Amino acid sequence: MSGTSDHNSVNGGLTEEQQSLLDLAQARMPFGKYAGMRLFELPETYVLWFKNKGYPEGKLGNQLRAIEEIKTNGLEYLLRDLVDAQPRFGS
Repeated sequence: MSGTSDHNSVNGGLTEEQQSLLDLAQARMPFGKYAGMRLFELPETYVLWFKNKGYPEGKLGNQLRAIEEIKTNGLEYLLRDLVDAQPRFGS
């Protein structure tokens, strides 16, 4: 085994951090008024509502927390660029 960063890569040669960011960019709201919408495309007021009322448990809650930080800092375009760069399969 080499001492390279290969041990940190996952599917497609991405690191865990890169894969997590890609997963966040592709994540969709599973319920409610905005069901099916990508999380980074949710209205900021809706994301802030979750911040004030309490995020859901688990992965979705963690993703919404990350989206809140991204939106607060005006960085949604980074996730949009990731989604736009991905090949489309049956969408």
